Amino acid sequence: MRHRIAVVGGGPAGLAFARVLHRHGYPVAVLERDPAPDSRPPGGTLDLHEGLGQLALDKAGLLAEFHALSRREGQAMRILDTDGTVLRDWRPRPDEQANPEIDRGQLRDLLLGPLDVRWGQGVTRVVPGTQDGATVHFADGGQETFDLVVGADGAWSRTRPAVSSVTPHYTGVTSVETSLDDVDTRHPDLARLIGDGSVAAYGVNRSLVAQRNSGGHVKVYARFRAPVDWHANLDLADVEAVRSSLLGLFDGWAAPVLDLLRHGTAFVHRPCYVLPVSHTWTHVPGVTLLGDAAHLMPPLGVGANLALLEGAELAESIATGPGDLDEAVRAFEEQMWTRAGKWAQITMAGLERLVSPDPAEAVALFDQVQPS
Repeated sequence: MRHRIAVVGGGPAGLAFARVLHRHGYPVAVLERDPAPDSRPPGGTLDLHEGLGQLALDKAGLLAEFHALSRREGQAMRILDTDGTVLRDWRPRPDEQANPEIDRGQLRDLLLGPLDVRWGQGVTRVVPGTQDGATVHFADGGQETFDLVVGADGAWSRTRPAVSSVTPHYTGVTSVETSLDDVDTRHPDLARLIGDGSVAAYGVNRSLVAQRNSGGHVKVYARFRAPVDWHANLDLADVEAVRSSLLGLFDGWAAPVLDLLRHGTAFVHRPCYVLPVSHTWTHVPGVTLLGDAAHLMPPLGVGANLALLEGAELAESIATGPGDLDEAVRAFEEQMWTRAGKWAQITMAGLERLVSPDPAEAVALFDQVQPS
């Protein structure tokens, strides 16, 4: 018997889930509120880990295509002091495959492949416990019932309230993101500073990180500790006002490092919210969660990897399991909670060290993760 299954959200978790089900011949409704794949910027670059994100793509039959698209050289990492001194300069071996980079947009397109996504299908809530399964309510006033609804709809999930009353809380750390385009031609000095992968400088309770994407595009992240309303007297739409505020916040840092902010185009405010480290819920038949909807954690290179693997694993267990849909979901949740809880602890501890009163903590963390 084929079950009626929907996944809410067309991000890494939802698409991995749908793509693996599709590979096994199972139909799934992908419900995405964006009106089209390219209706908004897809975001920066992701490093996919061998035992996490890459494993998920292998389950989807997409690993070879991923390696053809990914950038091994993007694993390079350079650490600077605030005066511009190079503290660490790690470069991967030519055959290094531990964490190659891929643009989010490229990953999305790779996962989309033959999937039939319902674009512009915003979900307002999910109601479990009906006789026929769980009912999805749409922004246009319609509704539809499924045997299983998988919430892969991110930090502010509309599916989560069906299983949990918990909401994300602010960590005390915020980020402001900007971008550099055509960096090798327009800003060759910054291109050399960044190298093939990423460059980071750490100060007291703040950091600047620049990360290469493909096509000469660079994402820059200014991260610092501040109240959630730190920008109350600042117009975030005023590019020059935000730039001036950030340059004041990083006053005294080396000019080449600050050029990452001086040459940025638009600025986007991204406060860091998380769910509790041990977030679980009492199992609800007909509804479950994946990725950030289930275990939002600091953006330290793990969240998307977990989301991909969870989507692939849940789909695989449904497609190849003994046939009891609810038991497959229950078993998956137990496995997800254990693994996600471990990574949530690691990433929260990492955030504390990367945005720390003692910048040496960030360098020490790098030496633990990537010893020279």
